[in-house]
Amino acid sequence: MPSSTLRPQRPTVTSATELAREIGLRHGVLVDGALVDATDDVGVTGIELRAQNILEGDLFAALPGARSHGAAFAGEALERGAVAVVTDDEGLALMIGSGVPDGTAVLVHPQPRSILGTLSAAVHDRPSAKMTVIGITGTSGKTTTSYLVEAALRAAGRTPGLIGTIETRIGTEPVPSALTTPEAPNLHAMFAAMYEQGVDTVVMEVSSHALSLGRVDGTTFAVGAFTNLSQDHLDFHLTFEDYFAAKARLFAEDSAVRADRAVVCVDDRWGRRMAGIAAAGGRPAPLTVATTTEGTASWSVTSWSSGPDGTQQFEVTARETVLSASLRMPGRYNVANAVVAAAVCAEVGVDPAVALAAMAEVDVPGRMQRVERGQNFLAVVDYAHKPAALEAVLATLRAQTDGRIAVVVGAGGDRDAEKRPLMGEAAARAADLVVITDDNPRSEDPAAIRAAVRRGADAVGGRAEVREISPRDEAIHAVVQWAKDGDVVLIAGKGHEVGQDVGGIKHPFDDRRVLADALDRQKGSM
Repeated sequence: MPSSTLRPQRPTVTSATELAREIGLRHGVLVDGALVDATDDVGVTGIELRAQNILEGDLFAALPGARSHGAAFAGEALERGAVAVVTDDEGLALMIGSGVPDGTAVLVHPQPRSILGTLSAAVHDRPSAKMTVIGITGTSGKTTTSYLVEAALRAAGRTPGLIGTIETRIGTEPVPSALTTPEAPNLHAMFAAMYEQGVDTVVMEVSSHALSLGRVDGTTFAVGAFTNLSQDHLDFHLTFEDYFAAKARLFAEDSAVRADRAVVCVDDRWGRRMAGIAAAGGRPAPLTVATTTEGTASWSVTSWSSGPDGTQQFEVTARETVLSASLRMPGRYNVANAVVAAAVCAEVGVDPAVALAAMAEVDVPGRMQRVERGQNFLAVVDYAHKPAALEAVLATLRAQTDGRIAVVVGAGGDRDAEKRPLMGEAAARAADLVVITDDNPRSEDPAAIRAAVRRGADAVGGRAEVREISPRDEAIHAVVQWAKDGDVVLIAGKGHEVGQDVGGIKHPFDDRRVLADALDRQKGSM
């Protein structure tokens, strides 16, 4: 079921007049080419941005767009069952000029996108305020931290919902996610459906795009968590300061979506700065998390070790209490994710010992996910598609092996081009074999993307052998054939994804399955 149709089965009915009064909208009906005062009211049961997804009783949000105005599709939306349209003056004029029928209820705001989240929340009777909503932001670690929190909540007897990159779960029903954070109308409909099905606590990833574009507007966040910040999305945010400012909306004193309480990892300078922002304005002091020796924190890691299979054992000191913990997942950065998750759980009343015990059993799809086919070397699939994330994964693997490391790496098309050579550099500094291949080239020339990644790898020099192999499945088979006893093979960039976008067409492709097939073939040829 597509995310746009995730609705409560028994929706709230809210009058258009009441919505207009509450949000501050002009409200009327079309009569003889003009908007006049409404004498009758209509009941609204949902809100939708796309005319093709309208259900009976919906309010159609006809917003200005880069290529066209949503009001051009108002007639289609009304035919499909929309009972009213919210738009701006330009949209109103377009509707009048296109012959939208008399009697159509219209709500008008000069900047309708700016109130879309608040309006969507009102349409669904503010479901996020009836649950405990946890928002997790940061460049890396959002998905892993969300899964860890969700597992801990279940262990504590809560009924959690999950909204994120890999999937959305409403109750126990998984639904694939198209966006890390859905558009505001879909998000509040999801909240309403979750509440209707008995969810009491929602864990959601909150992307910088979502914060910048208002997708989470109207959401009441009980807790906001920050993991880290490194280069990503600079095609959208342009500068690091803009990127940081977007993340800070979850914590800033003047933000309408500021979380009531905050948990901030202070392992990097951006985290330390974010902790200061979260502390402003008289809200409770944020819980801070540190896995390094820099500075002081509310929660800190006081010992750590790892096993040859990538498992990790560590101790956490939290408010003078020492807790023992373990993780199945490799990666010291996953220790930081786990401690952030435990601190978040503590903020919503879950015993940290219960939380950490539950996290010991968690595997996250496509995040340092081992693929085992009886081979005599470690084979791992990870979503690392940013330079800092790739560096962290490779550093982790280097620390726990005496063998060689091969990495398959690429970069996405139609995304931040500046990070492409940085991906190549990160791979060549840490690996013995770098195989550059295609990620999701999208509308760009795959060879041009590979060339940019290769420039970064070649600039490093040193010990790494650099190859360029396309298509991606051949690159994966090549590193498997290269690997010997005690080596490590890392397939980076796509993680949990089950498709590859080439020329705007998404082809079935799952790194985990391709890697498993390559391992099986190698084993069969021995």
